[in-house]
Amino acid sequence: MSEKKPRRLTAKGEATRLRIVAAAADLMYSQGVEATSVDDVIEASGTGKSQVYHYFSDKTELVEAVVRAQIERVLGEQAPFLDDLRTMRGFERWRDAIVVGVRGWRGAHGCPMGSLAGEIAGRCETARENLQRGFSVWQHWFRLGLERMQDSGELRPDADPEELAVGLMAAVQGGYLLVKTTRDERSMAIALDMALDSIRVALSAAE
Repeated sequence: MSEKKPRRLTAKGEATRLRIVAAAADLMYSQGVEATSVDDVIEASGTGKSQVYHYFSDKTELVEAVVRAQIERVLGEQAPFLDDLRTMRGFERWRDAIVVGVRGWRGAHGCPMGSLAGEIAGRCETARENLQRGFSVWQHWFRLGLERMQDSGELRPDADPEELAVGLMAAVQGGYLLVKTTRDERSMAIALDMALDSIRVALSAAE
């Protein structure tokens, strides 16, 4: 089911809608989608039931809006580091930023996108497709960075940027899952270091 497309919103209406989605995203991230009720969102957002149902006909539509918001959030936070993926050092800076991020909150709830995928991808096809597109964009940045390294001669011509990008995505998502479970950020550091090692062995001899 797709989200309603109401008439053009006023600035106040758009602010209310964004507040509802933000509250729902925070709750679903911290306690899970299943455990979050519409009433919880109403209370957390400081809105009324009629306001919530003006923008979303049911919880499914609200969840789909949360998925889109979390994809935008994650990719937006990653963007400065992903755009810097032009050298091995750029990938190392990205790795450091991820590790610092999970250290700050002990990885309590995992990746916002990954957590949603684990809970709802098998139950909501629209959400799954949106998450797939989000992960594809993230992985594309990895591949683009590796292709830039190939173009500059830093990465060997026989290296496969797509395979290395898949490995990086698997490492970061696996790292998030382990940190969420163990509350030990070293799991993320180890996972990413091993993925980066697979790139290092493919560097040109001059490197």
